[in-house]
Amino acid sequence: MTQPVYLKRVARYDDPGLDTAVAALLDGAGCPVGVGSKVLIKPNLVAPRNPALSCTSPAVVRAACLYALEKGAARVTVADSPAFGTGRIVARLAGLTEAVADLPVAVASLDRPRAIALSVGGSIGVSRLALEADHILNVARLKCHDQMGLTLTVKNLFGCVCGFRKSLAHQRLGREPGRFAAMILDVLAALPPSTALLDGVVCMHKAGPVGGEPFALGLLGAAASPVALDTAVYTLLGLSPRRIPLWQAAIARGLPGTDPLGLVYPLNNLNDFSAEGFVVKELLAPLNFETSRFIRGRLKSLLVTLRPTPQKPPKH
Repeated sequence: MTQPVYLKRVARYDDPGLDTAVAALLDGAGCPVGVGSKVLIKPNLVAPRNPALSCTSPAVVRAACLYALEKGAARVTVADSPAFGTGRIVARLAGLTEAVADLPVAVASLDRPRAIALSVGGSIGVSRLALEADHILNVARLKCHDQMGLTLTVKNLFGCVCGFRKSLAHQRLGREPGRFAAMILDVLAALPPSTALLDGVVCMHKAGPVGGEPFALGLLGAAASPVALDTAVYTLLGLSPRRIPLWQAAIARGLPGTDPLGLVYPLNNLNDFSAEGFVVKELLAPLNFETSRFIRGRLKSLLVTLRPTPQKPPKH
């Protein structure tokens, strides 16, 4: 059975056709958002550092919100659980809060964990806001990742795990990349139905998920299957499963969409995009953190969370 992946060329975030392109991609992917539905827009709001490149573009998130509202969604919430701080803080720093300020949407943090069982043993706390949504619009940014090779739409859903529990998962499962990747696939399986939307207009390469360099790819993509959309990007970048632990784990689990030969492209094809010069690290960093780094990260997260939010001066 073939898996359709919808791709469109969009050169700039200020392209007047961006909203239309996102709507066409989501319609093509069969996004089932309808009248009265509760929709979670799940961007990548990884951290306050370098938010213009490390986070999903506010323009793409806004386009996803407009799509959900035009389809009649009763409640649209934009939320994530960053590595440091809260979703609300990083959304503000990334310009996302301002981008959707005129829309009837809420900007929130993915908190209130509910434990889900893991195939690798134990459990992990996933946000009730994500678990109780009728549908998730999974709006990731195409980036390199020092520990996982790339972070795309499947990895983006790891952000539904609440707060420091992500760091604990790194500590508990990080010594074996296969177990860590299997945990992320367990999170994917526990979540409600989702449609994947990938922001690859300007990507991050050479390093990541926060400290890399920009790469103008000019790509927006969507699919009903995040696995298929990610496989399309791996193929575009000339990667093999041995380079990407999540791809290996998805193949081992027999998930549809892992075979590049089983993908079809109803809109733009892979050869419509040039990824020449895009660099993915050959040697990945360890997934598990040293204890001192873990403690520093927790303290930094608390400081970011507790820091007062600057108030804008009143308009005259």
